[in-house]
Amino acid sequence: MSNPKGNKTITIVGSGLIGRSWAMVFLSGGYKVNIYDNQPGQAAKAITEIRKQMEELHQAQMLRGSLGVVEQLALLSSHDDLQQALEGAFFVQESIFEELEPKQKLFQAVESHVGEDVVLSSSTSCLMPSNVFSGVQNRSRCIVSHPVNPPYYVRLVELVPHPETVPTVMELAYTLMTEVGQAPVRLRKEVDGFALNRVQYAIIAESWRLVKDGIISVEDIDLVMTEGLGMRYAFIGPVETMHLNAPQGLEDYLERYRVGMKRVLSSFGPIPEFAGEEAALVNKEICELIPADQEHLSARRERRDKLLMALAKLKK
Repeated sequence: MSNPKGNKTITIVGSGLIGRSWAMVFLSGGYKVNIYDNQPGQAAKAITEIRKQMEELHQAQMLRGSLGVVEQLALLSSHDDLQQALEGAFFVQESIFEELEPKQKLFQAVESHVGEDVVLSSSTSCLMPSNVFSGVQNRSRCIVSHPVNPPYYVRLVELVPHPETVPTVMELAYTLMTEVGQAPVRLRKEVDGFALNRVQYAIIAESWRLVKDGIISVEDIDLVMTEGLGMRYAFIGPVETMHLNAPQGLEDYLERYRVGMKRVLSSFGPIPEFAGEEAALVNKEICELIPADQEHLSARRERRDKLLMALAKLKK
């Protein structure tokens, strides 16, 4: 399966944060983007928000792609009618809320309006492709393209196949994501949580246990990441870290540290409940650092996005 010559139209279904971010990513690559939302007027409102973000990015000299704001926005259109939004698209990126049944129904509806060669892609962060696409007749063209929030600043995209997905669909998605400046990774088969969340949840679980057991504060466990692991993981991953942290590479590292690694791992506690008294404890500590009101959270998110933009620029 390949992108038909001259076809540069992508349909985004869902105009929330992820849908808008996907639209901006694809626009930066020069693609025509149709954005659809089943709530009348929401897709049009999304364009207003996208315009505002693009203008801010332009002012900060962080707008992606070779086209200017006006040129990118000229490629964007909003739709309240699904069939109209899907006309001419070769790739459909679903970005609605994270519930299984609505996604299943949506893909059944989408399939009834598109040809056999149109790729159906979901932004789901944890639902298995075999479940999301269970109602689709031709599942060979289905794939999960899971972005990291916010996708415009964090380039990783996990490409997760349905058991029936054909290799050409994976290649098309990989090529598309690379072309628009994302950093796609291929999962060879579906697994609950995909790769990113499995690694993320492992870090969250041990961080939570260390705080709950009174070993370290919330502020300091976050510093372990931001001033320690996160500093190098922003540029090299855990396997390369092991390879570089011993004179003779990975085999040398394992020879030196595997006994200690296994000992520490065997001491990890049970999976936290993430509820009750332990949740109240962690919440109390984080809210002392960052109050959970809209003003403080919005300011912190804005700071996060600026730091991510700066990091993305540095990594280039």
